[in-house]
Amino acid sequence: VESHPDSAHEDLRLDRPFPGLETYCDSLNLATMNKKDHSHTPWLVILYKYLQEWKQTHEGQTPKSYREKNQLKEMIKKGMRVNEEGVPEEEENFEEAVKHVNTAMVPTKVPSEVQLVLEDPCCLELHSESKPFWILCRALKDYVENEGQGCLPVRGSIPDMTADSERYIQLQTVYRERAAEDMVAITSRVHTILQELGRTCSTISESEIRTFCRNAAFLRVVRCRSLLDEYRNNSANTEELGMHIENEEEDDVVFYVLLRLVDRFYEEYNRYPGLDNDHVEPDIPKLKACLHKLLHDWGLSSTVKDDYIHEICRYGASELHSIASFMGGVAAQEAIKVLTCQFVPINNTFIYNGLRQTSTTVHL
Repeated sequence: VESHPDSAHEDLRLDRPFPGLETYCDSLNLATMNKKDHSHTPWLVILYKYLQEWKQTHEGQTPKSYREKNQLKEMIKKGMRVNEEGVPEEEENFEEAVKHVNTAMVPTKVPSEVQLVLEDPCCLELHSESKPFWILCRALKDYVENEGQGCLPVRGSIPDMTADSERYIQLQTVYRERAAEDMVAITSRVHTILQELGRTCSTISESEIRTFCRNAAFLRVVRCRSLLDEYRNNSANTEELGMHIENEEEDDVVFYVLLRLVDRFYEEYNRYPGLDNDHVEPDIPKLKACLHKLLHDWGLSSTVKDDYIHEICRYGASELHSIASFMGGVAAQEAIKVLTCQFVPINNTFIYNGLRQTSTTVHL
């Protein structure tokens, strides 16, 4: 639920304003404000005002192209007050409105990743043993298709902006009240579903529903393949492997192949290749033979350069302290993600190249 994406757009609904937002913004008149109030009106209100003006001359449509958004920016700039000499006043709130045209105009819709969650069989086919997460998802899906009119519940937060405290708090309250209304609607649906499943309403707490609604736009479901699936020849992701091997000069996935090769060598000889100096040279042809078998089992015609074979043999199953320490930290971080159900864990193979200081994640 709490995936904490690195970059997320604010949930402002300027393209699809809800009644409370419309009522509040329409109650403010930029033309009749004094200088102080005009320069301390939240940029969100300013953008709403000029967006409505834009819609009146564009058949109710919001600006979509780069050119159209620039035209909207120019409209906002012209709305800045000027002094007696005709020079525009320094109104930071209007500058903020211009700056946020691109990000604030992102269409309000259900993200594709969230849509996949809502269409998951676990969401569509609930039963008495369904996890609370899937019950919440089903309630969300029903809400989107009904009260939400195709939208997720309002997040209820707004960014910092140049504004007087009174109007900023008023605007913040508008969003929080709508978020509370949406939460009530989803809570009602959650309780209905729980009753249909023969479970008590206390199964899912109010705080869980609140957290779920606040993070509805960031829902993710990660299903990792088992090691058995990875190691079975008939279920291994050989197509992905083959694509990476062909580009081995720039691709770190070749090291995954080498590690699998070492495992194959161990299965056959009950020891690791190049374990001591006397074994390095004799083990190279044995390792090449193992590579041929491994690639054949995967149904791949690609190969790995001899330089890599020689190096992994010379390596002799060593473990460098710095690399082992780094990988231990990565593993600990991923374990915390899984245990706390926060942030999105790696899916499913992580390769760290200490020489280049690069890392790769690949689904195998």
